[in-house]
Amino acid sequence: MFIRIVKMSFHEEHIPKFLENFNLIKEKIRNAPGNRFLELYQDKNNPELFFTYSFWETEEDLENYRRSALFDEVWTFTKQLFNDKPEAWSVNKLVSLT
Repeated sequence: MFIRIVKMSFHEEHIPKFLENFNLIKEKIRNAPGNRFLELYQDKNNPELFFTYSFWETEEDLENYRRSALFDEVWTFTKQLFNDKPEAWSVNKLVSLT
């Protein structure tokens, strides 16, 4: 299992549109094959900055999602709202304390 972190920055006036769309599609993303966890964060100091945090069983599962019609729909809509280039990281979890 690995974690995908995506950093996105939006024009302030587009944040409500982004959140509305995310609420419509979050369950579909979460139920994509291989997805085990999905969260959305908003920066405390910069409300235009958001992060998604998701767990994937395999890199192939993430790539299959990224090649899916769902991802195309989500990304086509979302990228119109950005005020900066998004960034993404795929990381392995080394330690987790609960």
